Amino acid sequence: MDKEKIRRQIEDLRDKIRHHDYLYYVLDKPVITDSEYDQLVRQLIELEEEYPEFYSPDSPTQRVGGSPVQGFGTVMHSYPMLSLANAFSKEELLDFDRRVRNMVGNKVEYVVEFKIDGLSVSLEYENGRLVRGATRGDGQIGENVTENLKTIRSIPLKLNKPYSMTVRGEVFMPKDHFVKLNKQRELEGLPTFANPRNAAAGSLRQLDPRITATRHLDIYLFNLEYVSDYTIESHMQTMEIMKEAGLKISPFLYMTSSMEEIIELCQEWADKRHNLAFDIDGLVIKVNSMAQRQQLGSTSKTPRWAIAYKFPAQQEETFIKDIEIQVGRTGVLTPTALLDPVVVAGSTVSRASLHNEDYIRDKDIRIGDHVIIQKAGDIIPEVVRVLKDKRSGNEKEFVMPKLCPVCGAHAIRLEGEVAVRCTGNACPAQQRRLIIHFASREAMDIRGLGPAIVDQLLANKLINDAADLYYLEFDQLINLERMGNKSANNLLKAIEESKERELEKLIFGLGIRMVGVRAAHLIAEKFGHLDRIIEAQEIDFLAIDEIGEKIAQSITAFFREEQNLKLIDKLRKAGVNLQQRSALLNQEEEKKEHPWNGKTFVLTGTLDEYTRNQAKALIEERGGRVTSSVSKKTDYVVAGENPGSKLDKAKELGITVIDQQQFKSML
Repeated sequence: MDKEKIRRQIEDLRDKIRHHDYLYYVLDKPVITDSEYDQLVRQLIELEEEYPEFYSPDSPTQRVGGSPVQGFGTVMHSYPMLSLANAFSKEELLDFDRRVRNMVGNKVEYVVEFKIDGLSVSLEYENGRLVRGATRGDGQIGENVTENLKTIRSIPLKLNKPYSMTVRGEVFMPKDHFVKLNKQRELEGLPTFANPRNAAAGSLRQLDPRITATRHLDIYLFNLEYVSDYTIESHMQTMEIMKEAGLKISPFLYMTSSMEEIIELCQEWADKRHNLAFDIDGLVIKVNSMAQRQQLGSTSKTPRWAIAYKFPAQQEETFIKDIEIQVGRTGVLTPTALLDPVVVAGSTVSRASLHNEDYIRDKDIRIGDHVIIQKAGDIIPEVVRVLKDKRSGNEKEFVMPKLCPVCGAHAIRLEGEVAVRCTGNACPAQQRRLIIHFASREAMDIRGLGPAIVDQLLANKLINDAADLYYLEFDQLINLERMGNKSANNLLKAIEESKERELEKLIFGLGIRMVGVRAAHLIAEKFGHLDRIIEAQEIDFLAIDEIGEKIAQSITAFFREEQNLKLIDKLRKAGVNLQQRSALLNQEEEKKEHPWNGKTFVLTGTLDEYTRNQAKALIEERGGRVTSSVSKKTDYVVAGENPGSKLDKAKELGITVIDQQQFKSML
């Protein structure tokens, strides 16, 4: 048979199947029977097996992989997958509206969509073909789950149009399939999933895509990040583009300029959401205009042009058996209610944070109280109110301890703060959490160093802080419980490998208050070396886009503490990398182009705006070098207040003298 004719027949079958997939899985309007559809697929499979030279990765037959993957690789998102700020009340929505209008004017259109309760993913298409799919991860880096996403029939492997585009959506499990899945797992003696969101997340992250294919996952696309050959003016325009391309867009789109109308929608859907075939936990409100979005911008974590209204959480009654204190890695003492277990929003709750002593006092919470609890944002258990009419008189008032329950140091509350903090710098509770954080995947990623090993290392006094990890020896580890030769060697290898992590990992691992993964990346890219960060002032951090005043204050305060500098010195001596290599490569390129590159400077006198070390660092960043004495090889002398004899020597040799204002201008 003519090969070209066969090729056309195969392509024709693929196009027909894609068309019927779109009608069935996206529009929910099938026009042929299941048996007719199956017959088309069977014909295509037979032809592809007989003529393997016409294989195509975007064929409908390639949706289910043939074998499990060894593990998920990582994907750097082309566009950061930011979180949304949350609103829980009418007042918070009105505040959002005021902030938007204050920045862009009163003429604002909003688009309202469902907030699907699932797992956020990114899809990338090149010339109309699906090439990559990833989970949100930390917003910058996600897991490559392309093969699993291919099993979701509502995701086209080939678009209707040959666009190159990046889109965002929410993978979810319909309620009826969730019920069926849990019934099947009960029959098989397997643990059931708490809710459809957990079931969807667990299903998408299966190492075997054949398992994912049995879970009947679905998706709605809600954001178009990039598309070729288009100038985007509005969000509604992006939804039309995605729809035309064959993507399954958000099922509810409502546009209005009235925040009062949006508030009514939120109240309406809080009651109607249970009638949907899938879970939603709120509504998302987005500014429609792309130009206005550009004006509003984003913080390091959230866009300022969108907000998520979260529906009121499910509430249940329970009983406070006791209140205990947990000491966090920043030394904060947090009271936690130990509850009589109760199922809330699909999972069993036995603990709830009471936040601080003001929270306890304002709500008049006592040990022995009957209380109403809910999950804040459907995630974090919290006490809503006390059922005072059920008190017996035997309830006990709770008093915050004056001493840290872990180390015995004084616990104090500073003026202007609600938190009570342990003053013990070497508090084991803080060190334990700091070390676990330091070794975590987002930080130094020391594989095999879990909480149980950290507990043993601390209990055996083998470490006191995170830096001590780099001084551990095999003979020390081999004596720990359940630590064999292989485990000890693997842990030492993992610790050694972590020395080469990028600076941003180390910054995040240090546990600086309010410095998350994104902020750590921005700081590392800006300064390139930890020593420059230590020397920097608050104003230097404020110069970084997305870094605010509180974060800048927190960073400078951290590096003023002697105990923190001692920790860094131990890390330095152990050979831990203190550089952001990508930033340094960029800086080296900039040095080559800067007019100071290769020039020699001498500093004399007092500079008003810079310390001597800061001025030296600024010169070296631009390719210059600083020496202590003036000679014929000196190119510039920077003269501050009371310059001294070096200025006289410079004038004698005819060397260019720069005053403070000139130095600043040249920078």
